[in-house]
Amino acid sequence: MSQVGRGTEPMHHEVDAVPREARGIQGLPAGIVTRTAANTVDFAVVVCVLAAGYATWFAARFLIHPAHFSAPRPPYGAVLLAGGLVLFGYFSASWATTGRTYGDHLLGLRVVDSRGERLRWRAALLRAALCVVFPIGLFWSVVSATSRSLQDSLLRTAVVYDWAAAVPASPQRSSTPGEGTTSRPT
Repeated sequence: MSQVGRGTEPMHHEVDAVPREARGIQGLPAGIVTRTAANTVDFAVVVCVLAAGYATWFAARFLIHPAHFSAPRPPYGAVLLAGGLVLFGYFSASWATTGRTYGDHLLGLRVVDSRGERLRWRAALLRAALCVVFPIGLFWSVVSATSRSLQDSLLRTAVVYDWAAAVPASPQRSSTPGEGTTSRPT
């Protein structure tokens, strides 16, 4: 609220976080292209975390034994396992706390449960495990009438367009008797 001058009525300004072009698809299921782009960003995040871990290991080995230093060469299987664990932790924590990873945030996506709410920890952990173990399940969304991946179909979750900054609120009971539930802001 702002005032132009003394004795004038206050002016009210409303700012919508959803871009004008995206308002028509807010809340709708995300398509394969957007989801793949978000997952590509998330993969890059995991690669950066692994690179930082390797650099830390490299520096620690050098500082401990500078005279006999050799660059660490982790086995390929160990790198894959570490990447899978980092991805699992990243997905789980992101989906259980905000409903979105960094890639989802950049592309305006959010993972929600069947009621349109943020995933609980159990569902986030299960979905993350399925996504890490069977990533190709994402492409089921191409043939799914509801644009759901295999993981979404199994766990009754969905990835929707959502540019709102806040975590979706759970529907709450009205304080007035007989009024049922209030709707969630969109």
